[in-house]
Amino acid sequence: MSVENQLHIPVMLNEVIENLSLKDGGVYVDGTFGNGGYSRAILEKCDTKVIAFDRDENVKKTADVFKEKYKDRFSFFQDKFSNIYPVLSKNNIKSVDGLVLDIGVSSMQIDTPERGFSFRFDAPLSMAMGKNDIDANVVVNTFSEKQLADIFYIYGEEKKSRIIAKNIVEERKHKKIETTFQLVDIINKSVGKFASVKTIPRIFQALRIFVNNELGELQSVLNDAKNILSSGGRLVIVDFHSLEDRIVKNFIKNNTEPKKHYSKYAISSKDNNLLNLPFKIVQKNAIIPTRNEIDNNPRARSAKLRSVERV
Repeated sequence: MSVENQLHIPVMLNEVIENLSLKDGGVYVDGTFGNGGYSRAILEKCDTKVIAFDRDENVKKTADVFKEKYKDRFSFFQDKFSNIYPVLSKNNIKSVDGLVLDIGVSSMQIDTPERGFSFRFDAPLSMAMGKNDIDANVVVNTFSEKQLADIFYIYGEEKKSRIIAKNIVEERKHKKIETTFQLVDIINKSVGKFASVKTIPRIFQALRIFVNNELGELQSVLNDAKNILSSGGRLVIVDFHSLEDRIVKNFIKNNTEPKKHYSKYAISSKDNNLLNLPFKIVQKNAIIPTRNEIDNNPRARSAKLRSVERV
């Protein structure tokens, strides 16, 4: 099956398009191109241009199809979140009218066994999304017991992190841990098969987030958003778990809401412009998928959409 025909349903597509507030002549950045679901909808909705980014080299074939179809309305860069602003600046693009991000691993990556993202397949232990310095194999086989325990606890919020880390270090003394099923077996032995139903996803999530520096990449692009977006430009983010959502919520709070406590010598006005805060909230509460969408696309069940507008 060709890349462009693989089944991938973009999460909350209608809500994303609505919150981007598209306009003819606008320029929009799709920071997580994947199989092009958001980019296609943006290009078809209005007479717009899309600048797409993705760190995964496997999406290049789909990007080439888009380029052939949409010509100069579409451009693609194989790069990380943290490089969106530098790449735009290098190409003399001073600002854009919208930025959309679908955070985390894509269903295409999960469903490709050889990528090693899923514990459902026996595959090489990798989990690298694209441009990476390390992969899960390096982490599992070379990091110290304490480092592994910290990764599992911080990024997977796993309470049995220490025993799992200890058993990994013990196991690799005898044999290198090279496959997903080897890791699953160690987790099963560490916590028992009943408990491992929840523990295995947490450990795989923790490794994936660490290997790809997902939270650092997210924080970086959020920090750059005020420089990327023009006045009135929209930032739309779809995230899938509490660690990501906490970063997004804190960013929105710190960049849209006046501080609650003021020095008696400081400005007393709570006007956002006077406080030099760069964004205003578009939706007060996170948008969640409809029951119908969850039934048709189970990946959407934990998704939350948040958006802000550049002041």
